[in-house]
Amino acid sequence: MPAPDTPSRLAHAAPLVAGARATRTWRKISALLFVVVMGLALMPQAPVEFSTGWDKLNHALAFCALAFAWRLGFPGGGWRWVQLGLALFATGGAIEIAQQFVPGRQADWADLLADAIGAGIGMSMVAAVEWLVRPAAGLR
Repeated sequence: MPAPDTPSRLAHAAPLVAGARATRTWRKISALLFVVVMGLALMPQAPVEFSTGWDKLNHALAFCALAFAWRLGFPGGGWRWVQLGLALFATGGAIEIAQQFVPGRQADWADLLADAIGAGIGMSMVAAVEWLVRPAAGLR
């Protein structure tokens, strides 16, 4: 058992998820992910190298990553969670609408559902990280 004044291992992870520097880094990652996801979603056919082999899993993973990065890049209280969910849903919807006009692509409600499931998983992962790391580091 560590001495009471020894910081926990979780406290060492705090700079990765909290503070101005982490927020700036996650915002950059968010922008990059957004560009990559939009680019892949609007290509006539996504490169095989970037595919899991199952379209719905591709959608879920993309939105899981977006949710995780966006939440850490734009922290805040309860209203921020609602904004994040709405932004992710709107992004998924916009992709599906845009895909109607891309040769070789089609709009699919199941893709939007996969986006929502992935976003929910990503948001849950961030909630778990915040729940574990922030108190251990003495953060809000």
